[in-house]
Amino acid sequence: MQGRKPTFSFSRGSSSTHASEPVMFLIAALGNPGPEYEKNRHNVGFMVAEELRRRHGLQPFRSRFQGLFGDGLVCGRHTLLILPMTYMNRSGRSVAESARFYRVPVERILAIHDEVELPFGEVRLKQAGGLGGHNGLRSMEQSLGTRDFWRTRVGVGRPNNIRISLADHVLSDFDEPPEHVLALIAAAADAVESWLAAEGMPCLD
Repeated sequence: MQGRKPTFSFSRGSSSTHASEPVMFLIAALGNPGPEYEKNRHNVGFMVAEELRRRHGLQPFRSRFQGLFGDGLVCGRHTLLILPMTYMNRSGRSVAESARFYRVPVERILAIHDEVELPFGEVRLKQAGGLGGHNGLRSMEQSLGTRDFWRTRVGVGRPNNIRISLADHVLSDFDEPPEHVLALIAAAADAVESWLAAEGMPCLD
């Protein structure tokens, strides 16, 4: 990241929410369960979810919907957090189960995931569109029956060594300085808050 601050951009698709609808949003943080994956690039979604839980004083995650689940007010919105424990390739099962239970419409679902097509340090918000070969997003599309959910794309970059496969790259730990990784996680959490604040009240420090 070479000292520059993480940045994020925001692009909205065609779907929108309406003031008359119930206030309920679902944040799906994608990753793999188990200590061997805990600090992997592929698990940056879990890291961002924990940062959001910490910032907003939510209770510790509990087991529910084939994942770790939490809820509370974030930016004035009743927000549900789900961390699927079904492994990345089956993330959609957990997300869809929680979305059906709470009747959350797809335009109020946001996935947080690692993105190799963005340089390390960049964060972008996007609704719908392609899946970029991400197995967690593909599983969500299969389970939800649509790809019109939102995404917080957390840039982890591509491997510098062409001999390293993308799979090995995302399933390995960050090699950037710890303070830069923390800044990336914070920027991604900021982006999620901006998405919620666009529908609710501003997030205040």
